[in-house]
Amino acid sequence: MKEIKTLGELKKSKYTSRSVKDELRANLIVKLRSGEKVFPGVLGYDTTVIPSIQNAILAKHNISLLGLRGQAKTSIARAMTGLLDEYIPVVSGAELNDDPLNPISKYAKDLIVEMGDKTPIEWMHRDDRYTEKLATPDVTVADLIGDLDPIKAANLKLNYSDERAIHFGLVPKAHRGLFVINELPDLQARIQVALFNILQEGDIQIRGFKLRLPLDIQFVFTANPEDYTNRGSIITPLKDRIQSQILTHYPKSLEIAREITEQEAKLSDDQRAHVEVAHFLKDLVEEIAFVARDSEYIDQKSGVSARLSITAYENLVSTAERRAIVNGESKTQARVGDIYAVVPAITGKVELVYEGEQEGPDRVANRLLGAAIRKQFPQYFPDPEMIKRRKETNPYQEIINWFGSHELDLMNGDDEETFRLKLDRVQGLDGLVAKYFPRATDEQRYLLKEFALHGLAEYSMLGKNQLEEGLGFSDILGEIFSSGDDDYDESPKY
Repeated sequence: MKEIKTLGELKKSKYTSRSVKDELRANLIVKLRSGEKVFPGVLGYDTTVIPSIQNAILAKHNISLLGLRGQAKTSIARAMTGLLDEYIPVVSGAELNDDPLNPISKYAKDLIVEMGDKTPIEWMHRDDRYTEKLATPDVTVADLIGDLDPIKAANLKLNYSDERAIHFGLVPKAHRGLFVINELPDLQARIQVALFNILQEGDIQIRGFKLRLPLDIQFVFTANPEDYTNRGSIITPLKDRIQSQILTHYPKSLEIAREITEQEAKLSDDQRAHVEVAHFLKDLVEEIAFVARDSEYIDQKSGVSARLSITAYENLVSTAERRAIVNGESKTQARVGDIYAVVPAITGKVELVYEGEQEGPDRVANRLLGAAIRKQFPQYFPDPEMIKRRKETNPYQEIINWFGSHELDLMNGDDEETFRLKLDRVQGLDGLVAKYFPRATDEQRYLLKEFALHGLAEYSMLGKNQLEEGLGFSDILGEIFSSGDDDYDESPKY
């Protein structure tokens, strides 16, 4: 179709115009019938959010996506462009992307009257039909709808009521496309009112002048359900004009969360080639976010974004990479101790219930790390709590006994050989790992040894102290009597 350059040729081709909502509906039906994935890259919503969005598209509704931060609301909106026709014809030079067969602007109408079938047309790609606006308190009616241009009116000797004297805003320019407003509650109430007529009647009002413009737009709005910034709310009449309100949510399983993180993490080819991350470490990173969403220290109204896991994973990999570079190693694997390097990725992504002193966020982040280790540990080794309750033989006793007269410092910068030699010193670790993971590779064995020490520390069977450049493990009684730091007091509060 792209070879068609004039209105006459378009008519001869028997091209049929259809609205944006009809496009979305028809193309969705095709994808559903073929079994093709409708929103590729949007994970964890296959049985919840996506069916609701598909229902809304089939019903030709404007959509509001309601959910906490980091729940892929904007990603979903952007993915909807994949349901538009790849190319559509527009009148050349038309500011409002006029349909040659159904123009709405004075410019396009006059041009067609003047040139008839010789009216030039262009083909617009679906990617150019997406408009996004972040709602902020300083957004004006002029930004969204438009304003009178007195200079234009004077130069062209036009009356202010003439359409040609108007400088159109983002919404009219999104004609025949998708228009997304992110964080709708941030939009002032009077600006939200300006959207009423567009959504319902298809006309706009600028400075008292009413202009009939039957705009063809698929609106998508995003918003947070909680007013945690005291910024405002969606006014009721506007809610009434948005036909479908769809609730989003965080990943419901570690598997889905891990898949999202691996998809979204911005890792270089070098990092992917030279840094290995064990499966249980990936789970541990995801567990941090899950623990945070249940933590009494975190303001749950603001949510815990999926970006926390993504940036934490990136930090984990970069920490291992840095150590390998410094030690001159070509390949390395992330260690359990590297997880404490992700604290900067956590502190900026959680809102505390009580901010407290300056180091408050760091302390909470360390508590979350400890709680995540504690939660993951029983999936790999016997649950220390169950051993105590059932009064069973303690499989960790030899390890605990060794720490009665020894200490172990695992430093962040230890090369692989030093790291392994230190772990080999601890009596009982080899036997523990061999018993529960008889088929583990050499690399896996040492990671599991380290993980065992961290887990026992979180269950108060060993002491753990944060050193300037690493972690120290010791007898739990020795730690109690030697340290007053409560950073690792992990009573179950999550």
